[in-house]
Amino acid sequence: MPQGPAEVPRGPAEVTPGPAEVTPEVPSGAGGVAVEAAEGAGEPRKVARVVLLDPADRILLLHGHEPDDPADDWWFTPGGGLEGDETREEAAVRELAEETGITEVELGPVLWRRRCSFPFAGRRWDQDEWYYLARTTRTATGATALTELERRSVAGARWWTCRELTRSHETVYPTRLAELLRRLLDDGPPAGPVTLDTEIV
Repeated sequence: MPQGPAEVPRGPAEVTPGPAEVTPEVPSGAGGVAVEAAEGAGEPRKVARVVLLDPADRILLLHGHEPDDPADDWWFTPGGGLEGDETREEAAVRELAEETGITEVELGPVLWRRRCSFPFAGRRWDQDEWYYLARTTRTATGATALTELERRSVAGARWWTCRELTRSHETVYPTRLAELLRRLLDDGPPAGPVTLDTEIV
């Protein structure tokens, strides 16, 4: 369903199996969606996502799928929609804690911005996503607050090396994540947020 596969072998790399252990606050359509988004709303849902790296420069991705079709699956970064009057930074930290249980993070700058639109759970979602860089020394994950829909649509979490992402045949969002991660690791964060191509699935 999501566009543009990005490879990832399902090898051992610290997999966190089972929906109960990963918690995207939003069901994960093309790259993690929010079920709170209003149908037909004029404004896209504001989303904060986290590019979380461990000491070995591996990135943490969540494994999502359509609630009624586990075969229609993809990998995506932790994150979700803003709640109330919180800032994107606050939403990024909260979402990361809810979805992975990781709270010891060093939140960095906004790396990328992306607009995306995709179908998920019988609806279409339109999102304006900001991707924050973050670092952690903790690699164990465990969701702390999954909704019923999230329990039906999130299958786990896994740390990926850049090489694994590059060689994988799995669908990953954003679709150029392996290339973006390689550039980040080689050159460091960009001087300012980079606007990624709009993705419409």
